[in-house]
Amino acid sequence: MHIGIPAEIRGGETRVAATPETVKKYTAKGTHVVSVQSGAGAGASIPDAEFEAAGANIVADAATLYSQSEVVLKVRGPDADELAMMRKDVVLLGLLAPHKVDGIELLAKHGLTAFAMEKLPRISRAQNMDVLSSQANIAGYKAVIMAADIYQRFFPMLMTAAGTVKAARVLVLGAGVAGLQAIATAKRLGAVVEAFDVRPAAKEQVESLGAKFVEVPLTDEEKANAETAGGYAAEMSEDYKRRQGELVHERASVADVIITTALIPGRPAPVLIKEETVKAMKPGSVIVDMAVEAGGNCPISELDKTVVKHGVHLVGVANIPGLVAADSSTLYARNLMNFLNLIIDAESGKLNINREDEIVTGTLVCSDGGVVSHAQ
Repeated sequence: MHIGIPAEIRGGETRVAATPETVKKYTAKGTHVVSVQSGAGAGASIPDAEFEAAGANIVADAATLYSQSEVVLKVRGPDADELAMMRKDVVLLGLLAPHKVDGIELLAKHGLTAFAMEKLPRISRAQNMDVLSSQANIAGYKAVIMAADIYQRFFPMLMTAAGTVKAARVLVLGAGVAGLQAIATAKRLGAVVEAFDVRPAAKEQVESLGAKFVEVPLTDEEKANAETAGGYAAEMSEDYKRRQGELVHERASVADVIITTALIPGRPAPVLIKEETVKAMKPGSVIVDMAVEAGGNCPISELDKTVVKHGVHLVGVANIPGLVAADSSTLYARNLMNFLNLIIDAESGKLNINREDEIVTGTLVCSDGGVVSHAQ
């Protein structure tokens, strides 16, 4: 099997879909050939020489790489120019934005068999393939580090000869993987941390990390509908949103740093921090809006910009994992390798796509020239 690793061309994308570690494992049995486009690992501090030492062939340009590759591993989905260079029978793995139907239809029209890693079922057997969790974990950590860099005070309480410095107050909105890592990181830096999530089950996880769980009282119906079957937060009723808004406004007005992580797959990000709430915050406060690429949890955040509005710093970096590209690439590459092992026969090294496997079918978005009908 010929596996191709192209350089990512999307602006600001520093990650790469393989590392010398995974290349070495692909080539160990002699059943796979791996080609890496020259410079593919530069953003993640991986020189061509390290890929070559692990057994990869270094290819000068994308056209040559795509013409050879039976399997292509990418971080982001291909643009039109990349797609035109790909073989019709190629198998593609990556973050393919499956909720953007037009993009998936283009992949299908080209004849690709494509697996969108965002759609991986959230089951225990798939945990070592879960790219959303591995990247969100990194993003939650980096979001707090970014906030600490901008915030003009200490995070921990300090007792000095000149007097006591109070600890920063951090509010984390959304206690999924990214939120929980943000909580843990802020606590390690010495902050006083509060966290909010619509899912009642998140309370125990938040409190286990030493943070206070801020919750809106739920009706029995709201409790039943607060979480999707996949474990994500669900969109709530208008009455709940009103109560949530009041509570968030109250807690935000006394916070020094807010990290927002709330996303609903395939939908615009819910608005959690309204402009009037930003106006009520203390001058010099920081908001890191991790949902900015989906419209933002704060409507006045700006995509890929850090701005000051009403005296508050709003950080709108979309690709936060890309700021920690070395570790992000390491984890992402392992996720893809584990998935690839599921669809390649271990002995022959040939493709064996078992469409009765729920991980395979849950992730497959197009095959045989058409979009897979059950993909959501």
